[in-house]
Amino acid sequence: MLARKEFIQASLETNLFFQRIMKEHLALIEVNLPSVNASYITESNLLKSSFEDLLGETIIFGNCAIRESVLKSNELVTNYTLRAEEITSTLTGLKINTNITEAELDLRSDPDFDYTEWLEEKVQNINCRSLNLLEEVIKFKEKLLDLFLNCKIFMTMYPHMLHHLIDEAKLYKDLLLCLIEKTLPNKPICDELRFWNHIMEDHGEFIDGMLDPTEKDLKRRAEEFVKKFEELVKESIKCHEKQLAEKSLITTKEFRDFKVSAVEGLLNCKIKSIIPPLLGDHILREANHYIRILKEMKI
Repeated sequence: MLARKEFIQASLETNLFFQRIMKEHLALIEVNLPSVNASYITESNLLKSSFEDLLGETIIFGNCAIRESVLKSNELVTNYTLRAEEITSTLTGLKINTNITEAELDLRSDPDFDYTEWLEEKVQNINCRSLNLLEEVIKFKEKLLDLFLNCKIFMTMYPHMLHHLIDEAKLYKDLLLCLIEKTLPNKPICDELRFWNHIMEDHGEFIDGMLDPTEKDLKRRAEEFVKKFEELVKESIKCHEKQLAEKSLITTKEFRDFKVSAVEGLLNCKIKSIIPPLLGDHILREANHYIRILKEMKI
């Protein structure tokens, strides 16, 4: 059973990260559905707006309550997030509440913060509402994937990317189910490393596949990272925790730096691709999140 302070911090930090991830998943789905699927576009937009509302509320409760290490990790927002949202909105017509990002950029940590029983109840309420909404989102994503695989709809998104979005949503669900019981997942370290290394491997594949064929150097580098993370996933089967975590940290930091260059290139129109700038920033934040997890692992 988590103590009050640990429960509040873990809940707020988890929701601040994943609520944004979920709303951006829905935004990506929205812009990758053709106009003939107007009803699904509307459904995606409604779910996205609901997660935006929840995230806005979580930010209010999270200010001063979350840890400095989470703020400094740049997993919640980066220096690129706001501009990535603005450019993506202009290019696609996607409606994005940038006030949320501005509020997140102002988040602070206070070591003397008072973790009250009242806040504990509010945070638990956010956990429960997030779980209810998340279950709707998972069903929606699974429905779209089934339709896509059976040629009932078309999307300008790889089916594997849609499956990737479902995997991340299910991880968030597992975390929420534990937090609602005021515990944390008791998952073997090697399983967690396998999950996130596979996520990083997918990112490399998506970058490679969405770059213009003429971007040969970037595609080659993306493919190299795919091979590195694929090997790390294989190593997790015969897991030496400390060694695997150290190798994962080194590789993820290198990949993070590659993603930073990619985001800067996308924002400054220096890279030819079909990658929306917000997607570039999105996967950068996931790498930042994984790096913090690796640094905090007690091995």
